[in-house]
Amino acid sequence: MRVSVSWLREYVDLPADLPTGDLEQALVDLGIEVESIVDLRATVTGPLVVGEVLDIEELTGFKKPIRFCRVDVGAANGTGEPQEIVCGARNFAPGDKVVVILPGGVLPGDFAIGARKTYGRNSHGMICSAKELGLGDDHSGIIVLPADVKAQPGDDARPIVGLDDVVVEMEITPDRGYALSVRGIARELSHALGVPFRDPADAPATGGTAEPAYPVEVRDPVGCDRFAARMVRGVDPTVETPGWMRQRLTAAGVRSISLPVDITNYLMLELGQPMHAFDADRIAGPLVVRRAEPGEKLTTLDGVSRSLVAEDMVICDETGPISLAAVMGGETSEVLASTTNVLFEAAHWDPAMVGRTARRHKLFSEAAKRWERGVDPALPLVALEKAVRLLTDLAGGTAGAEVLDLDHVRPFPPVTLPADLPARRVGVSYSADRVAELLEQVGCTVTRGGDRLGEDPGATGVAAEGAGEVLTVTPPSWRPDLTDPADLVEEVVRLDGYDRVPSVLPTARPGRGLTAAQQRRRAVARSLAERGWVEVLSQPFVAPELVDQLGLPADDPRRAAVRVANPLSEEEPLLRTTLLGPLLGVVRRNVGRGQRDVAVYEIGAVFHPRPGAGSPPAMGVDRRPTDEEFAAADAVVPAQPRHVAVAVCGEIEPAGWWGAGRPAGWADAVEAGRAVLDAAGIPADRVTVRAGERAPWHPGRCAELLVDDTVVGHAGELHPAVVATLELPRRTSVMELDLDALPAAPLAAGPAISTFPPALIDVALVVDEAVPAAEVRAALVEGAGALLEDVRLFDVYASEQLGAGRKSLAYKLTFRAPDRTLAGEEAVAARDAAVALAAQRFGATLRGA
Repeated sequence: MRVSVSWLREYVDLPADLPTGDLEQALVDLGIEVESIVDLRATVTGPLVVGEVLDIEELTGFKKPIRFCRVDVGAANGTGEPQEIVCGARNFAPGDKVVVILPGGVLPGDFAIGARKTYGRNSHGMICSAKELGLGDDHSGIIVLPADVKAQPGDDARPIVGLDDVVVEMEITPDRGYALSVRGIARELSHALGVPFRDPADAPATGGTAEPAYPVEVRDPVGCDRFAARMVRGVDPTVETPGWMRQRLTAAGVRSISLPVDITNYLMLELGQPMHAFDADRIAGPLVVRRAEPGEKLTTLDGVSRSLVAEDMVICDETGPISLAAVMGGETSEVLASTTNVLFEAAHWDPAMVGRTARRHKLFSEAAKRWERGVDPALPLVALEKAVRLLTDLAGGTAGAEVLDLDHVRPFPPVTLPADLPARRVGVSYSADRVAELLEQVGCTVTRGGDRLGEDPGATGVAAEGAGEVLTVTPPSWRPDLTDPADLVEEVVRLDGYDRVPSVLPTARPGRGLTAAQQRRRAVARSLAERGWVEVLSQPFVAPELVDQLGLPADDPRRAAVRVANPLSEEEPLLRTTLLGPLLGVVRRNVGRGQRDVAVYEIGAVFHPRPGAGSPPAMGVDRRPTDEEFAAADAVVPAQPRHVAVAVCGEIEPAGWWGAGRPAGWADAVEAGRAVLDAAGIPADRVTVRAGERAPWHPGRCAELLVDDTVVGHAGELHPAVVATLELPRRTSVMELDLDALPAAPLAAGPAISTFPPALIDVALVVDEAVPAAEVRAALVEGAGALLEDVRLFDVYASEQLGAGRKSLAYKLTFRAPDRTLAGEEAVAARDAAVALAAQRFGATLRGA
């Protein structure tokens, strides 16, 4: 919301010498965020004067039209002689008064003006457009001052074009729709500064008449609970919007279009009531306000043909929809340059409907912005009265005596407020008189009386005068956000001053540190990060087609997903059942942006629906839900186990002068799974890795991760079809593991450390290709006995020399005794026993033997 201070001063008596810093602080104290305060007087420095064009010479021979002008600037140039200026605009003629910046001046953007030779002529200064002065976006022509401007050549042009003002830009929170108007901001400043306020809506307005201004039928009084209209006939269509109105619209960031349309925008900014102006001669038959029929089309004022849905509200004539109600008008009934009969409409629409319509059609108009935040339903007749008067005063015409007013607005219900509730909530002692006074300041009607029994003093324990007394508060029509006692408490605290609320930190209860689950997740994350994996946090929302892209079978439980009732994007309305979809999206995005080597991981929840769980119980905000209500709600909430997943592609070890790199593969994903289980405190002897099959992994390169014979995850290379569908690099590998499925880690015993030297022996065993390396390792551990300290696979080799279907597995065996130095014969005997058991179980033979 942008507004000029001069406009605010019409309705609130701001001190004449109010510093901009104090104005900003007053708004901030009211809870209104100030984006900027711009003193327009400082945006253009140097001589900016009124000039009168004396004569124009058209210069030819250039790519674009150029004019050489002699402009009378009075004595502003120090000589009194006409100023010679080269200009490319063509919207002015001799005798017109224009705005001139002379050499030495500086325009917004630090654009200094000087005398220079251009197009073969000397140019001393510039004739300015609105955009060059920072007053708007119009750069099509320079500013031509109206003929009734009394200024003489050489006079300061700043007051004439509005550069003697201060513009405040504010960010209005969604609950304060009333503040999206001069009326609302002026009222707020009157509270903050303690100065008189004059309500622009406090004006006489002609009430509804038996004969309507135009025949209208409202078929949905819920979506539109008030519709008012009034006609003006015989308007002079050639009359332009007056300069003072254009200046205020420009300062607010609104483009001037035509006088009737500018009047509706002006009143929307002043009162907060969006309006619409129809060309009455372009409407065919009576108007009908209704919900749209699915598939109906409407071309809005921005030239876009829109397909409507049943929730949209439309205004129709005999030809069909002519306006997308409360959002944007249609092309077929818009006011044109030839319009002489204008029908003004001011209505009151359902905020929820407007918000959903604006988002559906991506039409975030100024009107929609106000409607979805709440508009005063008492404004339509006042807005119509002002619009009719402005149009007839400026462009002539005759205002129709008939006024249409279809009013189905329901009064706001009163809110019961314990008088001591603000004190109990925020720890500041407010008397009942003070609470009532502050609420009456914002327009509430407060009735005192009645007692409240059986309620504890609250968390702060601050006693308040009038404890036990109850106030009955009826909010004003312009505050639809005041629906709950908590809203009224906020108003009391806000108006009394947030600075009075003490900053007291609550006493933290003594805790026991992190839970076991938290410690495990942090340990897993730290372990992966130390191994070079980069953590990412992706959105948990996925598209319905993801299950097909991942190749999940029809009976896969991961196909059943929870649909979000109000998704951020209609394209991704489901909650993920696996981390892989969003994680692979991160990989694809990085690869698409030139990052060839990617190794990422994520720890997060997946969501599994509870079939037949029903609906959660309705829970209000007036009290804490009971344990039974919590349990009933939790029974409906989807199961949300924590998973960890990794994805890798490209080179896991980069190449360089030190040697060749190593491409990432399925083994890196399997090793990441082992690292996760190790960091989670699961002993290696309880972990099994074996071949498996599960989408979206390659059926021949997928490993199951088991703990105590229970599958907890899978790792390996993605299926080629999935890689192609998701546009991922070849050999992309992933791992996903259910952290919540892991058993509790056993109590870790300290390792026994021997001071005696180890005996290191390597063995290479030739086995069938189908024999898992993990099972060979287990046989070696069992056969070697207690002297074996460690065994590690360091090489896998296959060649024609070994024979078809055979492979070589090379292991490093470490033997050590806790009480002595091993003799060579002891280590060799243990090695032979290990090899013998592997040979017995798998037919293993020593390579080279």
